[in-house]
Amino acid sequence: MDDENSSQQERASSEGFFQHPGFHRMFAPGRLTLGFILPLEGYPNRPAPTMLEHATVTRYADNAGFAGLWARDVPMYDPTFGDTGQLYEPFTYLGYLSGITERIALATGSAVITLRHPLHLAKQATSIDQLSDGRLVLGISSGDRPTEYPAFGVENDFESRGERFRDAYGMFSAATREQFPTYSSNRFGSLDGTLDLVPRPVRERIPAIVTGRSRQDMEWIARHADGWLYYFVPPEQLAPLIAMWGDVTRRVAGDAVFKPFAQGLFFDLADNPDHPVQRIHSGIRAGRNTFIDYLGALQRFGVNHVAMNLKASSRPAMEVMQELAGYVLPLFSSNARPAKQI
Repeated sequence: MDDENSSQQERASSEGFFQHPGFHRMFAPGRLTLGFILPLEGYPNRPAPTMLEHATVTRYADNAGFAGLWARDVPMYDPTFGDTGQLYEPFTYLGYLSGITERIALATGSAVITLRHPLHLAKQATSIDQLSDGRLVLGISSGDRPTEYPAFGVENDFESRGERFRDAYGMFSAATREQFPTYSSNRFGSLDGTLDLVPRPVRERIPAIVTGRSRQDMEWIARHADGWLYYFVPPEQLAPLIAMWGDVTRRVAGDAVFKPFAQGLFFDLADNPDHPVQRIHSGIRAGRNTFIDYLGALQRFGVNHVAMNLKASSRPAMEVMQELAGYVLPLFSSNARPAKQI
């Protein structure tokens, strides 16, 4: 597929995502929405959460009107990183959550596609998309844990994981966008047009959000991804980062295409509503009033979604979410579900 045809298809698909329930729930031009990186639990001094109340708290997040839930892909516990994510395999967990929620977007944050066969990834993603009635947003990354590559038998590809990432995404895209697709890969195998993926995505395709750089240049991300999820950086560094993202996406995809910018951060809500914004590891501690001001600044910079990781929280997750729902969420409400297509 040449660049001109690729750009035209990207443009049409990106515009169509305004009708994609999961993408639209979290992303709209000029607006900031709020979501969470799973699990919905504070465990600042442990590598793993208890997951004791995860279903109850997740239902609350959905009913309260938060925009999205992001499931991390941490296949093995590495003590040098000291974090297991939400414990459960992300697609299995999102399948469970699709059955106990109704509106909230379900996202991977992010699936390490270099360690998954792209056809399994495609089957998992389209299955969750169908089970959730189109609420899946696929966050993808190249993975940054060197110990995982030998465990999966692909240690020779760690240094070339950027290329492996593009190859995996190419086969995934072919399988999910085309009927009886063709694709050839020395790493993953070949599709010769005699096999088709079932089920198909609910909409034209599944939106993909690249996390960080994933060892790609910005033009590749802007051309192939439907948005960009970035790690925590302080506000003074955000403005030039978002300006750069806007410049690249306009150059590659045109002015009419909306490709959102999202940020993930560790968050600890202080008891004092006026507690000043304070830097913590990869995030902030703040009172609800100062957090409102902080989010307002991010929205003005052009951030479209903030995903909060409550691992660092010193307070119970339900208590934090109730306070956010009562005071903060009304100012940064999620987007209404698009009308069903007839």
